[in-house]
Amino acid sequence: QPLISSSKWLQLHGLKRNKLSLSQILPQIGFQHREDYVTTLGKPVASRYAAGLFPQYMRAQDGSVYNLTAKKELILHFVDCLMRAIELYKQRMDWLTSASRQIFGVIQEQCIVIVLDFGTASPAEFDLCCDALSMVLMEQVTQIAKFNLIRAAWDLVRWQPQPAAVSEQAVSSAVKWLWRLARAATASPGSSAEALLEAMGDETVSS
Repeated sequence: QPLISSSKWLQLHGLKRNKLSLSQILPQIGFQHREDYVTTLGKPVASRYAAGLFPQYMRAQDGSVYNLTAKKELILHFVDCLMRAIELYKQRMDWLTSASRQIFGVIQEQCIVIVLDFGTASPAEFDLCCDALSMVLMEQVTQIAKFNLIRAAWDLVRWQPQPAAVSEQAVSSAVKWLWRLARAATASPGSSAEALLEAMGDETVSS
C-alpha cells in the first residue's frame, strides 16, 4: 500500500468518496418525511401524507425521518457495497498496526534522517532495535526519495555525509552499516539533541 496518511486514504477510499455515507444513501432509497412551505406553489407540501405507507428510518443525528421506498434489490446492493467497504477498512487497520508501521507509523516525507539513540540498551535490546530499524528501512524507506542515519554518541556517526538517494543497494548498505555498529558507544548528556540538530540542519530533510 502507498505510504499515505489515513486522512488522505479516506479521501480516496472513504464512504463519502464512494457515496456510501448515510446522508448519501438515504435520498437514494427514500424521501424525507416532512412538511415545507413551497414558495413556487404558495402552499405547504407535506410528505407526511405518506405516513403508514412505507417503512421509516429516523436519523439519530438530527431526528429527521425518511420514508423508505427502495426495492429489495437496491437495498441489497448498498449492503454489498458497505460490506466491501468494511473489509477494506479492516485491511487498512491491519496494515497500519503491523510490521514497521506499528512502531514508526507511516512515513510520508520524501527525505528523512533517522536518529539512532540506543542509550544504555542491553545487547538483546540493541538487536531488537536493529531488527525494527532494518524493517522500517526495507518496508518504508524503499518507497521514498532520500534518507540517512545518524547515531547519537560522543562522536556522531553518520551512515552517509548527506542524505542518499534511495535504491536497493543503498538500503542494503544501510542495513549492513546498522548491524556493524558497536553495541556500546560513549554518549554525552547532549548527544541526542546534537544528533537531532544535525539531522534537521539539512534543508532538504522534511522530517
